[in-house]
Amino acid sequence: MISQSTIDQVFDTSRVEEVIGDFVQLKKAGSNFKGLSPFSDERSPSFMVSPVKQIWKDFSTGKGGTAVSFLMEHEHFTYPEAIKYLAKKYNIEIEETVQSDEQKEAANERESLYLVSEFASTYFQKILHKTDQGKSIGLSYFKERGFTEDTIKKFDLGYSLDEWQAFTDEALKQGYNIDYLEKTGLTIVKESKRFDRFKGRVMFPIKSMSGRVLGFGGRILITDKKAAKYVNSPESDIYYKSKVLYGIYHAKQSIAKEDNCYLVEGYTDVIQFHQTGIKNVVSSSGTALTSEQIRLINRLTKNITVLFDGDAAGMRASLRGIDLILEQGMNVKVCTFPEGEDPDSFSKKHTLDELALYLNENAKDFIQFKASVLFEDSKNDPIKKAETVRDIVNSISKIPDRIKKEIYIQECARIMDISEEVLFSTLAQINKKEFQEENKKYKNEQKAFDVIKHQQPVKKVDVQYVLERKIIEVLLLYGNKTEDFEDLVLKENDKGDLILEPVIHQAKVFEKVFLDLQDDEMEFSNEQFKTLYYTIIDTLNQSTEFNLKSFINSVDSETSSQITTILMEDERYMLDDWNRMNIFPKEKNQNVAQLVSETILSLRCFLIDQKVKEFQQETLQNKIDTNRNILEEVKDYSSLKMLLSRKLNRVL
Repeated sequence: MISQSTIDQVFDTSRVEEVIGDFVQLKKAGSNFKGLSPFSDERSPSFMVSPVKQIWKDFSTGKGGTAVSFLMEHEHFTYPEAIKYLAKKYNIEIEETVQSDEQKEAANERESLYLVSEFASTYFQKILHKTDQGKSIGLSYFKERGFTEDTIKKFDLGYSLDEWQAFTDEALKQGYNIDYLEKTGLTIVKESKRFDRFKGRVMFPIKSMSGRVLGFGGRILITDKKAAKYVNSPESDIYYKSKVLYGIYHAKQSIAKEDNCYLVEGYTDVIQFHQTGIKNVVSSSGTALTSEQIRLINRLTKNITVLFDGDAAGMRASLRGIDLILEQGMNVKVCTFPEGEDPDSFSKKHTLDELALYLNENAKDFIQFKASVLFEDSKNDPIKKAETVRDIVNSISKIPDRIKKEIYIQECARIMDISEEVLFSTLAQINKKEFQEENKKYKNEQKAFDVIKHQQPVKKVDVQYVLERKIIEVLLLYGNKTEDFEDLVLKENDKGDLILEPVIHQAKVFEKVFLDLQDDEMEFSNEQFKTLYYTIIDTLNQSTEFNLKSFINSVDSETSSQITTILMEDERYMLDDWNRMNIFPKEKNQNVAQLVSETILSLRCFLIDQKVKEFQQETLQNKIDTNRNILEEVKDYSSLKMLLSRKLNRVL
């Protein structure tokens, strides 16, 4: 177990905007930050981070919480793992007791897969550096590739012995379950036999954005026509090839800082670039580029530079990937290397300055690249040229931004020596076809929606819910703050009329709220708010220092999400770029005492209305024409509401 002092230090030190900034590209939005949701596929930001409140909210999925809950949601960490991750990030020494066998057994299956993968990574590194076979074969290979000791250790490169079950035997000896070895693909089980998948291969661990080992890529070093040159881990509950990019853990901060991501094809391309000094580079790990991988980059930057070697056939096969990138609304450039060179070999022969200069000078806009590749095959054939033009226009049609579309059409007309009118017409045809298909799909969906829509009545605003929610928000944000409050004492004047006389007194916000609700015997109608209210009041009563971040982390995940929703609801408008449209929303500048008083008074007025309605209903049910007592009470309540409304500056 991790000691409480370590947990407290992690909470005090960690910054939610810094932690989430490692996974999502955040842009300033007033006093907050906004970005694309890492939990859903979207193009307009619905993800908000508040540095002041130290919480985040994803309005597209409803998820929210603190830095710890983000890691638990995004990286599927357990609570202790999230604490350990933050402790490592902020160089905090962890105090903990040794896990018992029972605690190890209690870990869920997914966590067990992670533990097996972490063990395998450590084992392969040990074999590489500590055994004769590992040093003579594996380490020699990496050094021949030009990798330094620091680079080999940084990427946790390893070696799997050229023996049928050396790894499996060691894993079983250390107490790891054969089921998890099989599910991660590290061990192949066939009837009574079991053997190592990566026998005799150098190992490349594939990590998540947070650095957890998800799977492996293994390269064979002997010439064997029957064996594949590269073998990857099969998909599992923790490893989905289409959602993973090799090198993203080491590249994420550099990608965000440089606002650009270099996309290469292989493991060694990534490592060699990184060693040369270009760190904002990732690879699709030998698989075809997917939209999920592009969205992973999209969280960090809108700019991708795709790097190809001089193989023309390979470049044509990769053109589809460019269209996928364009569909995500990203900016694409393409850079090719001289014939016979690839990113690995080229970066090995050049210094950082030379490599950076080459990339800068040779990175072409996608349209220039696509035109030059396709134009070579079609320049003497009018029919092929027409197909090439249509192919390029089809790529342009994928771009969501209309201004960019027009600029690219103009560029295409210039390169292909064809009129803009023809290209715009072709684009219109493509868009019309896509629009018709989308419209047909939308109409089918709308029919189903209309059936549901007509069945559901329009929901009215629940005033009491809104006011109770506001009380919770006030307590969370300002509960421990001391304010001067103006209370209204009901008195009779010389004429015998009821008047409200103001009296100033000092109190803490939570004490003021608690006493006012108690005096009027006001109870929360929402059970969740009621539970949360008493939890907050109890916490504030027991502690002189109320830390919002620590409080959110101390409650269960459902309550934590509810608190985040309450606190971030007012920030939703900042997701829309109102300033760009010359609309400037006012900042909240109301003082706390006024906010508390108005909220309580508004709830009182609402409850008075409810009481009057009850009297009306009672009169109707009893079928009494006149009931003096009820009429007197209604009159008294109406007078009280009039006085309260005056205080609220409302016209009745």
